[in-house]
Amino acid sequence: MDIVVLAGGLSGERDVSFQSGNMVANALRENGHRVLLLDVFMGYHETEEDISDIFEHTVEASVKVCGIKDAAPDLEAVKALRKDKSNCYFGPNVISICRRADIVFLALHGENGENGKIQAAFDLFGIRYTGSGYLSCAIAMDKGISKMFFEMAGIPVPKGIRMTKKDREDNFELTGLRLPCVVKPCCGGSSIGVSIVQDTGEYIQALNEAFKWEDEIIIEDYIKGREFSVAVISGKALPVIEMAPINGFYDYKNKYQAGSTVETCPADIPKAVAEEMQHYAEEAARVLGLHTYSRMDFLLNEAGEIFCLEANTLPGMTETSLIPQEAAAVGMNYRQLCEKLIQISLEK
Repeated sequence: MDIVVLAGGLSGERDVSFQSGNMVANALRENGHRVLLLDVFMGYHETEEDISDIFEHTVEASVKVCGIKDAAPDLEAVKALRKDKSNCYFGPNVISICRRADIVFLALHGENGENGKIQAAFDLFGIRYTGSGYLSCAIAMDKGISKMFFEMAGIPVPKGIRMTKKDREDNFELTGLRLPCVVKPCCGGSSIGVSIVQDTGEYIQALNEAFKWEDEIIIEDYIKGREFSVAVISGKALPVIEMAPINGFYDYKNKYQAGSTVETCPADIPKAVAEEMQHYAEEAARVLGLHTYSRMDFLLNEAGEIFCLEANTLPGMTETSLIPQEAAAVGMNYRQLCEKLIQISLEK
């Protein structure tokens, strides 16, 4: 098949997206496909041109990828690099190239990759793509809304509130929550803008950090415990994986810098706990309508209680990402995983 792997974009997870995309592109090439790795924002060249033979020279035309830094990218600096200075999210020739592909593998993460906008646009253009549809992605991306769905389905979640920049409340006592707490952007990913708050002074700093990324945030009770994740493919949960950061919590650096986190799959937890967590993951995917593939994040507190934190509609596919490790635990290697995600997406 002729496949576009779409990466980059304008979210804080831009660099992570390139790493996912590069690995997926290489795997799909090894599987015999003609694959173009394309930056959705920068596009291909700056002007309209003949792209009728683009899949004849995909390696030369593909984006060249660098490593992931310790911090999220400066998006204003990224915007300044685009030569046409357009405010269009799709770079030059992106839509034309994607329409020529048999399918687009969405290796995008974060805003505009996972919030349903690109999925909706591609539906209108008749472009096939990996992952779930626009409505499910939009619901899952908003942590406040998805938590409401989880609660209605009996999936346990931490107690919390939503707050907008317009209605910002600096007096922590008026939130009705308790310390310590977690402050995070409502629709972000990769733990960007997330803070664990121990006192009221840190609370103000955490609000400032979260509101740098979005106009709406989530404030939740801090759950002290172990961190886990469960991927769901075609409605069936994969083995539970545990993430144990060597220092701090599972933040941006600990997610993507090799050696920063000890990951164990299958997780070393009682069988009954693992099965309950897998059940909640499958239920979360079902109620959000994530029918192809997704990944749910969990906490297990010291009392053995499970809490579902959020859903990821386009899980990372880097060398340190979780879903490839979970797939490997059931005998599915990286190349097979990429092919599986293509096939189930073509069937939706």
